[in-house]
Amino acid sequence: MSLDTVLTPPSPNLPAPDRSVLFRRLVFAAIGLAIVVPVVLLMRWDWLPDYLELFAQGIWTSIWLTLVSAGVGLMLAIPIGLVQVTGPAPLALVAKGFCTVIRGTPLLLQMWLLYYGLGSLFPEIPWIRESFAWEILRQAWPYALLSLTLSYAGYEGEVMRGAFASVPRGELEAGRAFGMSPFTLLRRIWLPRALFQALPTLAGETVLQLKSTPLVATITVIDVYAVASRIRQDTYVVYEPLLLIAVLYMIMTLILVRAFAWLEARVPVKRG
Repeated sequence: MSLDTVLTPPSPNLPAPDRSVLFRRLVFAAIGLAIVVPVVLLMRWDWLPDYLELFAQGIWTSIWLTLVSAGVGLMLAIPIGLVQVTGPAPLALVAKGFCTVIRGTPLLLQMWLLYYGLGSLFPEIPWIRESFAWEILRQAWPYALLSLTLSYAGYEGEVMRGAFASVPRGELEAGRAFGMSPFTLLRRIWLPRALFQALPTLAGETVLQLKSTPLVATITVIDVYAVASRIRQDTYVVYEPLLLIAVLYMIMTLILVRAFAWLEARVPVKRG
């Protein structure tokens, strides 16, 4: 410890660690400004006002595809993970096979198989073409949403399997000793503990899910990346739209990370 450290009293309002964090943030902000300002001033942005509405549509598409596919995918992943731990063996084998297929094949391939494969069969079935569902099935977004949901469920099914298996058996035995039914035990002890343990991984997987949404542009869904592609085709401007969508994805990722951090901070943790 140096003499300056001994003689200089710590600030009552701003501890030394907080000053270092503030200094790093200021440095990063200065670096960001040094990059952003030349980009804004020297590059071509005259096309932007004409595409603001399309960008808003693309952002909304990326957000709702991420949230809905992650939410529904998690609801599927919970039973997929649970059945691999509890059985019965045939269902556990089916769940394991589903996770293996999803994790072993590219998401783009899964999306194309659903859209160009399954989607091309529906027009050949008269009763589907004449039903109310045809107005939905003829569009591309249901296949994008389904492929994203199944992909999320496949990956998170394995995450939840590990989370269920890692819950201490003593806690489950204690619940049984109190006379809890299997469903009550799952609802009050097993599932909450498993979700809490899996929460950091779920946060990272949801961010990856957001970054997977540009693939929907390959099946004509208008997301943020599809807007950049359209701008490139219309104006022959390449770098500026890509830089803009990079910033937009960074902002959306930051919001997701902050949301999961807020959620983790409000989960009660047993201490001591």
